[in-house]
Amino acid sequence: METMPLDVLLEKHECLRLAWGVADAAGAFLRDERPGELEVFSKSTPTDVVTAMDRASEEMIVRRILETRPDDGIIGEEGSSRSGSSGVTWIIDPLDGTVNYLFGIPTWGVSVGVHVEGIGDVGVIATPDLCESYVGVRGHGAWRIRGDVAERISGRPTSSLDQALVSTGFGYAPDRRLSQVSVLEGLIAHIRDIRRTGCATIDFTWLASGRIDAYYERGIHPWDYAAGLVIVEEAGARTWTTSSPDSGTTVVCAMPAIFDDLVARLLALGVERGP
Repeated sequence: METMPLDVLLEKHECLRLAWGVADAAGAFLRDERPGELEVFSKSTPTDVVTAMDRASEEMIVRRILETRPDDGIIGEEGSSRSGSSGVTWIIDPLDGTVNYLFGIPTWGVSVGVHVEGIGDVGVIATPDLCESYVGVRGHGAWRIRGDVAERISGRPTSSLDQALVSTGFGYAPDRRLSQVSVLEGLIAHIRDIRRTGCATIDFTWLASGRIDAYYERGIHPWDYAAGLVIVEEAGARTWTTSSPDSGTTVVCAMPAIFDDLVARLLALGVERGP
């Protein structure tokens, strides 16, 4: 297993040290400063929630980025978006898995992606309650970070779809959930089993580290997948995305031997269609 000091890895891209620093700091803040009673607000539906901690985390991340790189663009889940002039855009989910966080479930994370001229170059995902973080650098691999050590990771070598462990997620609108359940009903007899983490960033890290074989979801957003796509691609997975005005972005990621079969089956089931 290839390892290297974290400090060496952070030199692999001009934005990586900052991306690591803001994700790690935001994760520590969310873990250590979580109040006993969270202030909760609804977003698209009553079950789609955001907390004051989501917003404080995003404010911290954006402030630190702009202090160092004031000409960069920002896309943030909680609205901290701005155009930039440098060709570099930071795509931020300050707290993915908010419902898990609200309920004290440890599968939540902070996701920071960096696009350079529209291409995903860097992905950092911090999962503080799981005591590990993940880094992907275009052309330099995918890495799991524990302490000050970076360990190169790769996906699990899966040979057939019927033996694959697949993860997915569901939207918050009832009609979308029903459509997604219909797709799952058509898929589940053709795979080993299904997993549901409630957090897209966790799904990406699990695929990259061989804990699952594939992940798909409809209706997610750039801040959900910007960092994760870099990490899973550098870990050896293939990815496919498509977007529509009605259903948002659909993402499918899987190990190469099962990728084509999974995409074909999901398309036949209408994964990219619906409310």
